[in-house]
Amino acid sequence: MNNHADAPAQLSSHQAPLSPAQVSSAQDSPQELTRDPPRETPRAVPLARIANPQPPRVLAIANQKGGVGKTTTAINLGTALAAIGEHVLIIDLDPQGNASTGLGIDRRNRRYSTYDVLMSEALLRDAVLATAVPRLSIAPSTLDLSGLELEISQERDRAFRLRNALEPLRTETPHSDFSYVLIDCPPSLNLLTVNAMAAADAILVPLQCEFFALEGLSQLLQTVAQVKSTLNPDLIIHGIVLTMHDARNNLSNQVVIDVRANSKDKVYETIIPRNVRVSEAPSYGKPVLVYDLKCVGSEAYLRLATEIIQREKELIAGTPFSNGPSESGQQHGAA
Repeated sequence: MNNHADAPAQLSSHQAPLSPAQVSSAQDSPQELTRDPPRETPRAVPLARIANPQPPRVLAIANQKGGVGKTTTAINLGTALAAIGEHVLIIDLDPQGNASTGLGIDRRNRRYSTYDVLMSEALLRDAVLATAVPRLSIAPSTLDLSGLELEISQERDRAFRLRNALEPLRTETPHSDFSYVLIDCPPSLNLLTVNAMAAADAILVPLQCEFFALEGLSQLLQTVAQVKSTLNPDLIIHGIVLTMHDARNNLSNQVVIDVRANSKDKVYETIIPRNVRVSEAPSYGKPVLVYDLKCVGSEAYLRLATEIIQREKELIAGTPFSNGPSESGQQHGAA
């Protein structure tokens, strides 16, 4: 494990909160982020550099449907939270490893992965790698994860492997410097997703603005209820974020109306629009906020990060924003 003094300057956790100009400058500097990530092994990140007064909040980004924006949300929400001063760890639980690739982590540099962590062959701190975005780190995944369920299906603690791995972040004193942990779940309701829900404080649900959105949401909420009743009684739905919204499409607009009518205050006001820059960014190993800070997708994720922090404050204050009907839930967000 390398100490903080050895970390590259741009990855220092002691930097001031990232300004829009600093994020934008990374786009223009080929030495900071390039299409082909550096070949040297990224440095592991100590879990206790600047202590937080509270344990990190763990949010699982989950939806059993594929292509709804889970990984895109994990990458760009994590970047947006880091840009406004939070310290964020992304845990890649998808065997495809797209969150890792989208943050520029070369597959050859993933010495330890979330597979090793869940198999109890490595500590979480050993798997964590710094990214090119200040205050944003990731525990990458590999294809080995696809066989994990078969390997541990008979183990008594099979649903709690991730919770156990995260325990040091929550219980050690002083606490780790991470204020948020975002778990990128696979597109299925399998043991990996159950592990994420069992370990999480709350679920964030990306929901594509398409015809079958509500049908898939209903199935996911049933799974959350089962996990809450059997594995994690404190689990809540943090919010539903509408993604890939096309304001020119009548069906897309109708889905927004239907989801808000059905889920009310659980739906974030921020809507993530369909945006070509958001789609292009992962091919360059960059979050969209680094690839194009001024595009509508980047602006939307910054608004979402601000809204999530506001909801966190409401949770601390005991405001039941997502536990019942509210007139404010009838308002429609804008892309």
